[in-house]
Amino acid sequence: QVQLVESGGGSVQAGESLVLSCTVSGLTFSDHAMGWFRETPIKGREGVACISSTSRTIHYADSVKGRFTVSRDNAANTLTLRMYRLKPEDTGEYYCAADYTAGFMRCADFGYWGQGTQVTVSS
Repeated sequence: QVQLVESGGGSVQAGESLVLSCTVSGLTFSDHAMGWFRETPIKGREGVACISSTSRTIHYADSVKGRFTVSRDNAANTLTLRMYRLKPEDTGEYYCAADYTAGFMRCADFGYWGQGTQVTVSS
C-alpha cells in the first residue's frame, strides 16, 4: 500500500518561512518523480514544485520561483519543500504526490497522493 504523509504545515505571518516534509512508503521512492501541489480558493490545484527521481529535472510554478526550494533524499524516502518569504496567496492545502514514472512531462496529474497539510499565511 502506497502511503505519502505530509508534515510541517502551520500558520505564519507574511515574510516568514516553513518547511514541509513528505515521507513515502509502499513504493521504490528512487524510481518515482515527486511533487508538491497546493489547492487554493483562487487557483484550484496548482503544481508548486516537481522533481525527477534523480533530482536532475526540477520545475517550479512561476509564483514560487526564487522563494521555494524542493529537494529529495532517496535514501530516506523523503521529499522536502522549503518555503521562504511566504505570502498570503501561498495559503492553501499542500499535497505531496508521486508520479508513476521517474521523470515527468508536466507538473500535474501525478498518480499517488498524500492527505495534505494546511499552510496559512497572514498579512
